[in-house]
Amino acid sequence: MEFRTRAIHDGNEKCSETGAIVRPIHMASTFVQPGAGEWGEFDYSRSGNPTRKALETTLASLEGGCGALCFASGMAATHGVVSMLRSGDHIVAGCDIYGGTYRLLHKITERAGIGITLVDTTDPSNLETAITDSTKLVWIESPGNPRMTITDIAACAKIAHRRGALLGVDSTFATPVLTRPLEIGADIVMHSATKYLGGHSDLMGGALVVHDPSLFEELYFVQNATGAIMGPLEAFLCSRGVKTLELRVREQSRTAQHLAEWLDSHNLVERVLYPGLPNHPGHEVAKEQMQGGFGAMLTFELRGDFAAAKLFVESTRLFQLAVSLGAVESLIEQPASMSHASYDAEDRAKHGISDGMIRLSVGLEAVEDLQADLEQAFQKS
Repeated sequence: MEFRTRAIHDGNEKCSETGAIVRPIHMASTFVQPGAGEWGEFDYSRSGNPTRKALETTLASLEGGCGALCFASGMAATHGVVSMLRSGDHIVAGCDIYGGTYRLLHKITERAGIGITLVDTTDPSNLETAITDSTKLVWIESPGNPRMTITDIAACAKIAHRRGALLGVDSTFATPVLTRPLEIGADIVMHSATKYLGGHSDLMGGALVVHDPSLFEELYFVQNATGAIMGPLEAFLCSRGVKTLELRVREQSRTAQHLAEWLDSHNLVERVLYPGLPNHPGHEVAKEQMQGGFGAMLTFELRGDFAAAKLFVESTRLFQLAVSLGAVESLIEQPASMSHASYDAEDRAKHGISDGMIRLSVGLEAVEDLQADLEQAFQKS
């Protein structure tokens, strides 16, 4: 079946007891067992829950994996991956990554004696140079956050596997609508389900999907042992959101493309970072890797300083000033003071996160209204 059909039906079969077309939310924390030492499919909701399993079934289908695991947040899911590593191991990560991931790697993971190296993965040769015999995990984002860089996932997979490392991809920006990393060589794909999967700014969640059963079992052990699971209400809301995922992402991508082209010709804009523009350095890779659109996230830099960018993001009306992304409402933020404030200042400068940078999450409002909103903000700044 096609993607949008599976998004609606896989994992969402009618209730076997009542015939309800929408499956019930199972709030139970524990489940009666057939006998002492005999275990049914579910025993304790940390280890498995019918509502969470339904969502995991859907996500595994959409990403082409053998299984999925849903966590309390995207960061909990990422932490689940790095928790497989041991002291003395090494991680190579991209330098265009979410601020929370940077914080987890540099402020938490390094404490456990795990080495961290950030490199520009848009050039796979940088990855080749950075990997050591201790490297167990390569972690990338494509498109990157917030600079919208594009990394060749297939090329990185070949390099990582040749050196005995796993490749994990944070594919939150692309969603499985546009890119399915497992199909082009990745071992693990991570989503902040808070974003596009849920799509309505009303849940927190994360997900991991893999295609290797032994890796799935290892990650399941970590999840069950540490307990950062997605709750049943959040799983229900996310399942509902996924049903319209393709329709939302494709329409939002079309609007983002229009806004990127308009901003690219604006006299108050220094540059636009959007992979759908031919002048984007990753455009050709994106055309191969992203199917049917270039995503609904775009970043641009004003011809101005920190104060000018701050004034701009505080002047929009439809674009609401908030972190997060991927919902039906359009959001705007200044990475240097918001989503990437956890970066050390020198690292922000080193990795190109300028004070004048502005990140947009394009929602489902009419493109004419969104463009008019940005224009009036330009006039104020």
